[in-house]
Amino acid sequence: MEFLTNEKLVIIGAAGMIGSNMAQTAAMLHLTPNICLYDVYEPGLEGVTEEMRHCGFEGVNFTFTTDVKEALTGAKYIISSGGAPRKQGMTREDLLKGNAGVAEQLGKDIKSYCPDVKHVVIIFNPADITGLVTLIWSGLKPSQVSTLAALDSIRLQSELAKHFGVAQSEVTGCRTYGGHGEAMAVFASTAKVNGTPLLDLIGTDKLTNEQWEEIKQRTIKGGANIINLRGRSSFQSPAYVSVRMIEAAMGGTPFTWPAGRYVSFEGISHIMMAMEVTISKNGSAYEEVIGTAEEMEALKKSYEHLVKMRQEVIELGVVPPVEKWSEINPNLK
Repeated sequence: MEFLTNEKLVIIGAAGMIGSNMAQTAAMLHLTPNICLYDVYEPGLEGVTEEMRHCGFEGVNFTFTTDVKEALTGAKYIISSGGAPRKQGMTREDLLKGNAGVAEQLGKDIKSYCPDVKHVVIIFNPADITGLVTLIWSGLKPSQVSTLAALDSIRLQSELAKHFGVAQSEVTGCRTYGGHGEAMAVFASTAKVNGTPLLDLIGTDKLTNEQWEEIKQRTIKGGANIINLRGRSSFQSPAYVSVRMIEAAMGGTPFTWPAGRYVSFEGISHIMMAMEVTISKNGSAYEEVIGTAEEMEALKKSYEHLVKMRQEVIELGVVPPVEKWSEINPNLK
């Protein structure tokens, strides 16, 4: 059995539904034979490990531990869903205080136990902030820490495909940027349906302005809709997409959906948010976003929303003021 790498992949939060699905997906994609499952809840963790063993994956060695030092020592790749889940009636932002503290400890543990880790994917909400906090305290480079933001763009693709009655793959260039939350910026200028620019369809009988606004809202509330339908936060899609992200970092097929990435450029600085990103073996590289004046204004508003959340975690003492970040992590100048 051939694997992308033999290096250690650690799945944090492995006892949960997202974590267990990540373990299975990583094994199915033959990423590495060296998969370590970590969680603080030992019975659930052992149960997931037993389930993985019962799948009979050829050549895969699953280990599990509740000891963070044991889990992270020697880790080269990490995916973390190790925060509190979102429940009915909650926004991603409601999870801020507790999960920001989890992210702080994760960053410190990475610095202590696996400073040579190659790539980290953070998916617990609010992912923009938890990813930023992890990056600051880990000492890693911005290109080494990504957050799950692609779900929003894929949800937009799904909604457009349903509306036009076409295969999802026939809708291309779907993009949401900025925050992974209620204030995300949903772009139309990048998308095409069967090769036709979406901007040429909006405002016609094929897609009225009202219908487009409804699609945007369904995209923004895609995660809440899953909770309403299934009675729990989505787990299959974040598990699959995040494993695809780490697969790209391991040298597999590059990941070209938007991803959360630390950025600083004119008008937007010292923030983690969804950008036009490519993840490869060299890490995550981003391009500045280009859109219509209206879209860029929406992106600016999304950024301002993230700045407020960033200020909250500063006031909570989770991270120091922006100007002191480089004292903790010299890569953040």
